Amino acid sequence: MIDLSLEAYLYVKAAHIISVIAWMAGLLYLPRLFVYHTETITGSELSETFKVMERRLLRAIMTPAMLASLIFGGILIAAQPEGAWLQFWLIIKLVAAFVLVIMHMVMVRWCKDFAEDQNTRPVKFYRYANEIPTLLMIIIVIFAVVKPF
Repeated sequence: MIDLSLEAYLYVKAAHIISVIAWMAGLLYLPRLFVYHTETITGSELSETFKVMERRLLRAIMTPAMLASLIFGGILIAAQPEGAWLQFWLIIKLVAAFVLVIMHMVMVRWCKDFAEDQNTRPVKFYRYANEIPTLLMIIIVIFAVVKPF
């Protein structure tokens, strides 16, 4: 456990929320770019433009925001009193956040597939994949705010 003043705790919490918003924006937008990219002709100017957009979103926004979310979230957890880890709502939130990290890594792989013109997945696949971060976000927010268990 780390000891933070109330003011420091609130600043860390604000930084966590800001970084999560940035990360979620990317997790929701990148699969949408994949949908549009799938509908383009491989090697076309538009396809190459999507490659740049996807790479920049992933490297400049999503990955730094994910790392910041994990760091600030870790500090918030470390500032909790002993036994906080045993709260069911926190366990569920952390599991859902872990799945978001996995989803992020999967999107990195998909981005590489597009960059190498190796995508074999249909548009419908990315439309469905686009819903996964949304569902996880709903679970995380409900468990973090309502704390139903």
